Amino acid sequence: MKANPLASMIYSLNLVAMGESKADIVLKNCKLVNVYSREIIPHTHVAIVNDRIAYVGQDASHTIGEKTVVIDLEERYLTPGFADPHIHIDQYILPSELAKKALLCGTTTLFSDPIDIVSVCGYRGFREFVKMTENLPIRVFHVIPGGLPVDRKFSHSRTINKDEQKKAFDLDSVVGLGEVFSWTKVTTRDPRTIQSITMMLQNNGIINGHTAGASDKKLNAYITSGIFSCHEPINYDQVIERLRLGMWIMMREGSIRRDLDKIIPNILEHKTNIDRLMFCTDGVTPKDIAEFGIIDHCIRKSIMLGMDVIDAIAIASKNCFEYYGMSKDCGGIAPGKLADILVFDDLEKIKPNKVFVGGKLVVAHGEIVFKSTKPQITKWLTRTVKTGRKYTEQDFVIRSKKSSVQALVIRLDSEIITKKDHEELSAENGNLLASPEKDVWKVAAIDRTYGTGRYTVGFLKNFGADIGAFGCTQSFHENDMIIIGSNEKDMALVANRLTQMQGGMLVAKDGKILCKFEMPVAGLMSRLPFEETLLEYSEIDSRIVERGCKFKNPHLVPLFLPFLALPEIRILYSGIVDVKNRTFLKIFDQ
Repeated sequence: MKANPLASMIYSLNLVAMGESKADIVLKNCKLVNVYSREIIPHTHVAIVNDRIAYVGQDASHTIGEKTVVIDLEERYLTPGFADPHIHIDQYILPSELAKKALLCGTTTLFSDPIDIVSVCGYRGFREFVKMTENLPIRVFHVIPGGLPVDRKFSHSRTINKDEQKKAFDLDSVVGLGEVFSWTKVTTRDPRTIQSITMMLQNNGIINGHTAGASDKKLNAYITSGIFSCHEPINYDQVIERLRLGMWIMMREGSIRRDLDKIIPNILEHKTNIDRLMFCTDGVTPKDIAEFGIIDHCIRKSIMLGMDVIDAIAIASKNCFEYYGMSKDCGGIAPGKLADILVFDDLEKIKPNKVFVGGKLVVAHGEIVFKSTKPQITKWLTRTVKTGRKYTEQDFVIRSKKSSVQALVIRLDSEIITKKDHEELSAENGNLLASPEKDVWKVAAIDRTYGTGRYTVGFLKNFGADIGAFGCTQSFHENDMIIIGSNEKDMALVANRLTQMQGGMLVAKDGKILCKFEMPVAGLMSRLPFEETLLEYSEIDSRIVERGCKFKNPHLVPLFLPFLALPEIRILYSGIVDVKNRTFLKIFDQ
């Protein structure tokens, strides 16, 4: 069991609380939002020594010495720092850039599930990613990805084996196992899955859940396996079913799903106990961070839906740390706790004026005040896109001896949901063509991880944009390179350029690049500052949408096309998969 750092501080904290030693910082004249007693306490003083709180009360004068920094907050509000209990931070932007934006939003702790960097780079990538999050002015804890491979019959993602899991769990910032999203592996007692869960429980690690579609006996069996949380409930019925079985619920409000509208009003109407509720994002895009925020947005939205502000703040702080077994250290403003403290002018905007992490001021007057250092990224992590060949138009030809074929197509019902469909398509010079009239595109999945040169080409329906090709090196959780194209020439151009870039997103038409978003870190993340990343990222969607795409967030299409955790039909470099029946599908009968 990992030692609690409070143990080394109890003597010095005790001395300061008694006034026999002096505090480093005293925050005086605060309105304390107390998440333990559910009240706002005026005229409160908080004394801090090193990174922890020594005293909370009406008069901290006994803790003030010659070197104590005294900050008069003039009756501003004090709350604990917010936490996101389930977020994927190995996407789009570097952790160092996310840290700045998160702190400006009042999120002082992130619980990272780095599934994608592991699927590309395995245990070695996990270790490097953990290093990238060390020495940041924000707290980052990690879980070992618990859902890889999604389906051993089809998945080709890298993963972390049993021995590597043990080594990973020994790292100070690793707290458990990430979302076990293939819940059927649990209910059917898949040996490797049960082995991972058992090891984690034996070492007092937390295990995060993913129970979309599970209920009754299957849900019970899943929970008996020591998995006590879920971020997948999308309505109150699913929330209450899980709460009744003792689960903790992470209510999701992120870039892919926004569920608070369907949950919070019913929580309030039924006067449901909130002690096992948390907010989470499950991942946030640069655009949504800039427009909405992170956990602060969840609080604002919950208040708008009728929730009491103290309850919303408790859900965003105290509850999360109680779930992770960290309540000795975090989650509230009280003696002995780490001094992760937010200062607000009011509790309406939920925009912090000041942010302290471990007693250090990192945000003042809504601006970052710490000196950021350039992140050190090992070279091999920027050389992970290995397609194994230079692609030509011929690589995207689908051969047919017939002039017309009833072909299998992947029909998009949304950016995420796919259905199996068929369309009559024509061939020219033995090549079965895409059909702009029917909004049928070619789609390719290319191995960009192992350099085998393997790929699959199929058809996609309902993308609907006037472009030549759109490609991306990030996809959940296989991380194939996905190319969507109206013609083979532009598809080849995009595939080769993405390889040269070592990752990202590209839009091309008539042999020209219309826009690009470079993500050279594992083919998943930009190296640019947040503002520049935001511009590149936003242009991808805006260009495709303005050219007629039917979907608001077209960048999500290639991200989800290989995602085996959702039905109905997916494409991998190894073939087109019927997820429910677990079979490879032919495009047409020869």
